[in-house]
Amino acid sequence: MNISFITERVESPFNQINRDKIALMLEGDEKWTYQELHERSTRYANQLKKMGVKKGDRVGILLYNCLEYFALYFGVAKLGAIAVRLNFRLTSAELEYAINDSGVEVLCLHSGITNRIDPIRSNVCTKHYIVLQEEEEGASPDWTLSWDLLENGSIKPINEKVYMDDPVMLMYTSGTTGSPKGAIWTHNNTFWFSSMQVMKWNFTGEEVSLTTGPLYHVGAMEDIALPTLLVGGTVIITKSKGFDMRRTLDNVVHNKVTDIFLFPFMIYEWLQLNNFNELDLSHLKRIYTGGDAVLPWAIEKINEWYPQIELIQVYGLTEGTPIAACLDGKDNLTKNHTVGKPMPMTEIKIINEDGNEAEVNEVGEILTRSPAVAKGYWGNPQETKATFEDGWCKTGDLGQIDEDGFLVISGRKKDMIRSGGENIYAAELEDVFFRHEAIQDVAIIGIPDPVFIETVCAVVVIKENHELTEQAVIDFSQKYLASFKKPRKVVFVDKLPRTPSGKVQKFILREQYKNLMQEPQHTE
Repeated sequence: MNISFITERVESPFNQINRDKIALMLEGDEKWTYQELHERSTRYANQLKKMGVKKGDRVGILLYNCLEYFALYFGVAKLGAIAVRLNFRLTSAELEYAINDSGVEVLCLHSGITNRIDPIRSNVCTKHYIVLQEEEEGASPDWTLSWDLLENGSIKPINEKVYMDDPVMLMYTSGTTGSPKGAIWTHNNTFWFSSMQVMKWNFTGEEVSLTTGPLYHVGAMEDIALPTLLVGGTVIITKSKGFDMRRTLDNVVHNKVTDIFLFPFMIYEWLQLNNFNELDLSHLKRIYTGGDAVLPWAIEKINEWYPQIELIQVYGLTEGTPIAACLDGKDNLTKNHTVGKPMPMTEIKIINEDGNEAEVNEVGEILTRSPAVAKGYWGNPQETKATFEDGWCKTGDLGQIDEDGFLVISGRKKDMIRSGGENIYAAELEDVFFRHEAIQDVAIIGIPDPVFIETVCAVVVIKENHELTEQAVIDFSQKYLASFKKPRKVVFVDKLPRTPSGKVQKFILREQYKNLMQEPQHTE
């Protein structure tokens, strides 16, 4: 058995999935049944095999959200090849790095992205480029092959022996700390992670799940979508371009969505729409969210207007279990400073600076262990050894477990600011600044300091129709924080750089503002 079981079971006489049931929809426009998904993925697999792709080879997926994404993923899985799911927002140089690092031999991409591949073709190892044409784009370059090639593949069964421990996917980490690394996911990881979610939320196959993120990200495919397909439910995919919250909500209402993944900023946008509380969402059971904690006002509004909806906040990372812990709806108001408790089949522990397991409420590095911990990093034994040990993943996140067994995130281990001999955790300061009525968004970073080695810098986004000064921000912090924690510098920006999953890319900010403190400007 392997992950392609999700589509292949429609051919079994013992199949319990209705092959004519809708498996996938693209915002209600295009629909595929389970039978169509199986046939499409088999055609793709056979054509890739005809082109020379064999077990263990890497096939790049550089597509916007579309139904073909799933068919290609399952087709690659049927061959025992490895899907390299690439971020379509990357520059040519970033794509060149990922393509060469993974060794992509066949790259499947949308026509609108060919202009970023053309400049690097002579620098990468890729042999074939298969293009899915967009209506608004012109003719594809002559160095590409048509998607019809895949569509016209044979539907004869694939007889490749693929095992649960074989790799199925490479996912490059979001890069909040620098160069991306390719996390290796096996069929086993994928099956178990889907099963863990089915167990946690009692999926039955009646689910209609809407995913709002980009499919190259685990938050859009492995979170919620694959578990829904595993039990025979329906998955709705949002389009990659021009995300619109009103259109998404119309989709939720029209298709009677039961489960939806929304990032916190999407939730805020929804709750600020006119007449948002008048929508009939009686069918919506769960909203999943992650990346940042949802602010209390939003939780209160959801509870007030839609008490039947459970808001579930999740924590995890690509290589260390994408949902390692979750905060159940019943705990949202009393434990919103935490990310909840471990998922089924998941262990979490905190290791202090001495390498020992931490006491209750003692801050240390978070380690996770589950069947969904990645096998390692592609072609990077040094980083693999540093991150994975005895099934545990060293997350690089700092946290503590409180007296009730809830996990509290204190920040990134590499995000910790060491100033004047004191440890300062960015998350603690950010929590304070989010209370300010004029602050829309904030990131706390450490910047070089000639006196204290490192000092605190607050990068602030001001709310519309509000004003704020550097001194006002510093004065506000001193109401809640010890003097050594206050920011020495405040920078005002229009928006913070974020990954597609909503995480602030602090390494960009650190590089941008590393020279702010050139000369001694203060004394304690």
